Amino acid sequence: MASTSHCVLRLMVGVILAAFVAVLVAVVRTTPASAHVGQGAAAALIQPVVALVVLTAIVALMMVVYRNVAIIRGAASARYFRTFTADMPAEWVERPTRTYMNLLELPVLFYVVCLLMLTTGRFDSVQVSLAWVFVITRYVHAFIYIGFNYVPLRFA
Repeated sequence: MASTSHCVLRLMVGVILAAFVAVLVAVVRTTPASAHVGQGAAAALIQPVVALVVLTAIVALMMVVYRNVAIIRGAASARYFRTFTADMPAEWVERPTRTYMNLLELPVLFYVVCLLMLTTGRFDSVQVSLAWVFVITRYVHAFIYIGFNYVPLRFA
């Protein structure tokens, strides 16, 4: 039963990500050519959005792999992942999960702002550069946290 619910959850996440990408494509295609920016500029803003979606997908995959490896190695019990009431697994097992949750919570405003800029067509290279800075910091943060979790560097 737990396996079925996990498959349904993964399918739902995939559908949501696919719907998000479809909305982005629709926004770019329906943005009038007479807007303040051209199609090339719209594509430039979509690239960091897609890069952040890719990071989220990679971390989700890592979460699944880490959890399965932990169960196979005996570092965590399947009961913990079923009910979250058994003994908590080692901290390294939960790092991808926490990173994944962070990637689902924090970037919501980033996605909304990017969609608004794409819809209105009012952005320039500064906003595109800032979008890339945000995405790069998310990649660095995820790498540091999942990889070696040095807190002062992660906070910086």
